[in-house]
Amino acid sequence: MATDIVEELANSLAKSGVAEKELSYKGQGRKLDDAQSVEDMVTEIRDFEGLQALRLEGNTVGVAAAQAIAKALEMKNEFKCCYWSDMFTGRLRSEIPPALTSLGDALMLAGARLTVLDLSDNAFGPDGVKGIEKLLKSTACYTLQELRLNNCGMGIGGGTILAASLIQGHKNSSAEGAPLSLKVFVAGRNRLENDGATALARAFQMMGSLEEVHMPQNGINYPGVTALATAMQHNAGLRVLNLNDNTFTETGAVAMARALKHLRSVQVINFGDCLVRPAGAIAIAESVSEGLPILRELNLSFCEVTEHAALAVALSVKDRDKLEKLDLNGNYLGEDGCKALKEYMENMNMGEILGSLSDDEGEPEDGDEEEIEEEDEEEIEEEEEEEEEEEEEEEEEEEEEEESIKVRNALLVKPSRPPDVSSFLSFPSPDKLLKLGAKRAMLIEQQVDLSDATKTAEAFLKIASVYREENTDVKSAVLDSIDSLLRKAFSTPSFQGFNFVSSLLVLLGLLKSEDKVRPVLPVPGHLHVLEHVVRQDYFPKENVAVLQAFMSRNNKALDSCGNARNNLQSTLQRVRAEG
Repeated sequence: MATDIVEELANSLAKSGVAEKELSYKGQGRKLDDAQSVEDMVTEIRDFEGLQALRLEGNTVGVAAAQAIAKALEMKNEFKCCYWSDMFTGRLRSEIPPALTSLGDALMLAGARLTVLDLSDNAFGPDGVKGIEKLLKSTACYTLQELRLNNCGMGIGGGTILAASLIQGHKNSSAEGAPLSLKVFVAGRNRLENDGATALARAFQMMGSLEEVHMPQNGINYPGVTALATAMQHNAGLRVLNLNDNTFTETGAVAMARALKHLRSVQVINFGDCLVRPAGAIAIAESVSEGLPILRELNLSFCEVTEHAALAVALSVKDRDKLEKLDLNGNYLGEDGCKALKEYMENMNMGEILGSLSDDEGEPEDGDEEEIEEEDEEEIEEEEEEEEEEEEEEEEEEEEEEESIKVRNALLVKPSRPPDVSSFLSFPSPDKLLKLGAKRAMLIEQQVDLSDATKTAEAFLKIASVYREENTDVKSAVLDSIDSLLRKAFSTPSFQGFNFVSSLLVLLGLLKSEDKVRPVLPVPGHLHVLEHVVRQDYFPKENVAVLQAFMSRNNKALDSCGNARNNLQSTLQRVRAEG
């Protein structure tokens, strides 16, 4: 977890000897107003040979006192670490910038090479950032590895100033052949919002050296999240990404999921309370399943994730042997969904990794889903409006080109779809399937978009609906067609097997969908064919547990399927036992 990583870093610093050359006044609660109040401190600083770290946390430092301390630091050319969080309690905001400026000037004059600058929990606002602006651009910060500005009230203005300072510092240091390579950035609870986050994203992208990013509770929406996602792609060594309590929505979550596909070193992902929603959770699950081999913690709690998406997330971590915690608490799973998720994790021998589900919100009401859809639509509309404004000048040329293409296409003779296949898929019947002849499987494949899991599931149900146990010819035609269709689908790299299974469950009315989907009436043929499919080598065995969980539920939709349902349940249990 993130705390473990921080502890490891602290231990590493201790071993390097920094702790032995540290002077600490941490937590002493001193009220340091003037030079006289810091006389003993100034003497100790001056007399400390090889001073590398100074702790002033938990005191309150006035301008005159800061200037006196700064004077003592002017001679400390080995200085590296500023632990200066929570040292301006009760001070006027106007006092903080000059105090920080004097301390920064002293470090520059001393020729210090900082590795840690911690000014967290100092409510200095944008003006406080101006107090360290010069320092961040100077040689003193070319070596900076950790910048901690948590809970400083920087706002958009401060975030923008900070980003510009980091960018300039990186340019200056690069010109001298030693580019700024910041590793840890902490700026939670700063009201950075989209503009501040976007500005910082540019700095992050330029540096490309970040290993930890903590930016929770900043009021960042999808534009800022998208900008940060783009920046993270350029930080290949990223290990910890904490954006808790911002607002991704589907757009931001999908963008962040794309970024994760470029990263191999990520250990901790904290997107809790970020409103990633079902589509965003599924996109993140796909990225996890395709990479992130050393993932230790994944937090998607309180994100309006539904059962379908939560199971996709669970499936994505099945081979992550270093995973220590999966947090899906506070979502829209419902009682059955929580049970299915727990069973699935236990079946993978990962039950202890799943966090508590005690705050689950239950299944979403229809009104909640409509509200989510409306919000997503508004978000998409906003994006589209922005894009339209940017593209207005290009539209006329594009329209002319499109018109030319239409004319050329109109002159081309397009091959028509095989009418018999189209007729069969529109109105399936055993007779129509047999009339397709020996090439029926190939003809059906040509009509179905095998890169689309939902369309493949729809085709499966149409073919399976004409299955007849007593008619050997029809039975053989159905199973051969299904095998050919699914073997090719599951061998297609872009095909998502879990999405196929979940689409089947939605279409059969066994799983509630976020979209308005009208389920089909289950018939025995659907379950007979599914029983055949789960025994085949092309069908992913990890999906068997998902099917078994849903088939074992009390659902009236399957009552009419009688023995077919019982046979399928027995087969699923046997396949799991064999697997």
